[in-house]
Amino acid sequence: MIGTVIKSTGSWYLVRAHADGLLYKCRLRGKFKIKGLKVSNPLAVGDEVTMELEGGAQQAVITEIATRRNYIIRKSTHKAHHAHIVASNLDIAFLVVTLVSPRTSFGFIDRFLVTAEAYSIPAVLLFNKIDLYDEEAMAYLQQVVQLYEQIGYQCLTCSAHTGEGLEPIREMLQGKTSLFSGHSGVGKSTLVNALVPDLDIKTSEISAFSDKGVHTTTFAEMFEVGQDTYLIDTPGIKELGVVEMKKEEISHYYPEMRARLNKCKYNNCVHLNEPGCAVQEAVKKGKIALPRYESYLSLLQDDDSHR
Repeated sequence: MIGTVIKSTGSWYLVRAHADGLLYKCRLRGKFKIKGLKVSNPLAVGDEVTMELEGGAQQAVITEIATRRNYIIRKSTHKAHHAHIVASNLDIAFLVVTLVSPRTSFGFIDRFLVTAEAYSIPAVLLFNKIDLYDEEAMAYLQQVVQLYEQIGYQCLTCSAHTGEGLEPIREMLQGKTSLFSGHSGVGKSTLVNALVPDLDIKTSEISAFSDKGVHTTTFAEMFEVGQDTYLIDTPGIKELGVVEMKKEEISHYYPEMRARLNKCKYNNCVHLNEPGCAVQEAVKKGKIALPRYESYLSLLQDDDSHR
């Protein structure tokens, strides 16, 4: 049987079978290693798997994992030098951002966007909690939105609390597998609940199939919210380390830098202090926003980007 992983606790997986739509509690057969990738989780929500029935009702063993079309990945919080796959096989990724209470840093936003760019996943920035913004915060929000829209990213403003701005997001979900991600405290699960009220996500709840005591907060969960429409809610991410990238590749995932790469004097330019660098020139002229360049420099210093 073929199915899609909709929840994982690290030891057990909940899989929705494609043929009958039933949910199967599954375990992995043996150890799965992903070629050339050190990951703390061999299976991620969104993975398509082959399973064989085993023992009791609706229990199965996963025997094969299909090749992933894409995925969002971050550094593992538990294992040094390992990565954690947040979710796979996505059509779109929404990053929930707040500029107040708590404030999302440009560095965090850009790390997420770079990861999405690396796997060709369309990314949308959702600026939540706009009901809390005063006039000054609203003016700042417009500047930030303008910064990202000029690069080519879609930005939407909304309030999970008042319901403002939710309809365009609902329309974007239709017929897609969507990921919702963001820092802890940005109101992501509240927003998901507001978008799809009958989900009623309780972030601390461990469902019946889970092992007691397992911290499910480190794993994502997929919900069917309409015909061919799936939403993946993820726990709040504290930090987003970029993995699987060489130092000289990182600028390829900044659209405004990518557009200027063939104008640099050296083809292996990393845009630090090389002569004839088109990217540094664009930063000086204000054509590349300074916060974006600073987040790029931060990524260059990231331990994993040197591997």
